Amino acid sequence: MAGEGGESHSAAGSADLRERLRAAHARYRAWVARGPDPATVARVALGATILLAGLHKLVAPGAWAGYIVGWAEPLVVVSPRTFMWLNGPPEVLVGGLLLADRWAALAATVVAVSLAGTLVYLGLAALSGTVFATAMVRDVGLLGLAVSVLVASAR
Repeated sequence: MAGEGGESHSAAGSADLRERLRAAHARYRAWVARGPDPATVARVALGATILLAGLHKLVAPGAWAGYIVGWAEPLVVVSPRTFMWLNGPPEVLVGGLLLADRWAALAATVVAVSLAGTLVYLGLAALSGTVFATAMVRDVGLLGLAVSVLVASAR
């Protein structure tokens, strides 16, 4: 008989736990729903990322120059460091436009096209034996974020 009471007590305890978890989940969802507009969060996050990348290219172009593989060096016309240094100002501008919510759809388009091109380049680099896996993973996510910001801004 003790076993039966224990089982019944256990079932009641499980039901109580499930109810407490449901209530906690409902409170959490209500708290999250009071947060900022998701489109604004996405735009600011993308803008900050692009702005910071551009600033870093201006102060430390060598840190980015390693992404230019040997076969691609003649295609960029200038040295890899100079190429990265030249990419800094447009990224700062585009990131700033996103942060300021000015021409956000155009800025997100520039970011999306740039990231798509970067992913094609990284894919070609991978085919030639140089794999920038972490950059590819990061840029797939950023491309998705840029497209999301583009669509939200165009609406």
